[in-house]
Amino acid sequence: MADLVDRLRSLNRFWRGVIGADKYDRYLDHHRRAGHTHPPMTEREYWRARTEHQERNPQGRCC
Repeated sequence: MADLVDRLRSLNRFWRGVIGADKYDRYLDHHRRAGHTHPPMTEREYWRARTEHQERNPQGRCC
């Protein structure tokens, strides 16, 4: 049973990476490792800033 749970967790991590849902978690990890003294953006602020950046700097995307 534990093996099944581990596989499902791995699949979940993989899927979150594919759809980009892990980007905020990766941002928090980077923020912590980089030693910033200011607090990290909230999740809402992060997604808003990311969307605004994409709109100002359009790149080829599927959608």
